Amino acid sequence: MSVFIDEIKKRASKDIKTIILPESEDIRVLEATKQVIEEGYAKIILVGNEEKILKKAKENNIDISEAKIVDPNSAKEYSEFVELLYNLRKHKGMTEEQAKELVKDPVYFGMLMLKENMADGLVSGAIHSTSDTLRPALQILKTAPNTKLVSAFFVMVVPDCKYGENGTFIFGDSGLNEDPNAKSLSEIAISSSKSFRQLVGKEPKVAMLSYSTYGSAKSALTEKVIEATRRVKEKMPDLIVDGELQLDAAIIPEIAKSKAPGSPLKGEANVLIFPDLNAGNIGYKLVQRLAKAEAYGPLCQGISKPVNDLSRGCSKEDIAGVVAITAVQAQSNN
Repeated sequence: MSVFIDEIKKRASKDIKTIILPESEDIRVLEATKQVIEEGYAKIILVGNEEKILKKAKENNIDISEAKIVDPNSAKEYSEFVELLYNLRKHKGMTEEQAKELVKDPVYFGMLMLKENMADGLVSGAIHSTSDTLRPALQILKTAPNTKLVSAFFVMVVPDCKYGENGTFIFGDSGLNEDPNAKSLSEIAISSSKSFRQLVGKEPKVAMLSYSTYGSAKSALTEKVIEATRRVKEKMPDLIVDGELQLDAAIIPEIAKSKAPGSPLKGEANVLIFPDLNAGNIGYKLVQRLAKAEAYGPLCQGISKPVNDLSRGCSKEDIAGVVAITAVQAQSNN
């Protein structure tokens, strides 16, 4: 495990938060629960059918006795949550009958627990799609104050890498916004810079990526990145940001000298903003698989409470790591 995630776990253990895991019948989630409890950096609430959860844990010899289990079907909050969800969504056409069914869904129930401050964060996505995790988050929790856009990023930790922050990068948006316009791309860059500072604790250096560097090609695609860069600089004049840049000019100092002389990044970018979801998703998976990088995410930014998505190919260690990250994000919400 990387120095990055070890440091995150240490930070999480200094102010223990309670994290909800609604995919509680998945063996990876149960194993991650055991690991988190043993390492002592978060409390865990498992949401789901209690009988099935305990049976699965027993069959696989996984001790989850210190986790709290909440079954939506028998929870004392069920009726209260039905009313809460109905009132939140009736203006969008939700009926009471629909609310009654949705509250039985562990992800929806977990989001309602978060809404009512019964926990500090939620991690889902081991068996759910990104939309199945984020739809209830946006319906119930809404966006954070002063945030116009919810976006997703990955923390990438590349072993034996001298680039970025000793091999640590944020890749955004790599999980949510398909084709952001210049305004949205600028919001993603600003949120990602804040997430880097929050999680890595170092100064963010933001590269707005393209297939072009400083006008080496011209198209609507490059113009979008140039305009997004201008907007970021206007909103955050003290942020180290540059674009449009090709990847090598963004992260390799020697190439930056020839392709982007005078760039404030100097080839030392640690926050990489991709022009669209195609590039971001392909980029993180290439680095994860070919460079054997640890990939934590898709992590979310811009929701009023910490909610994070998982890749469906995640391991128990990935889940435990994202729980630690979510706990640290929750500390900032204090």
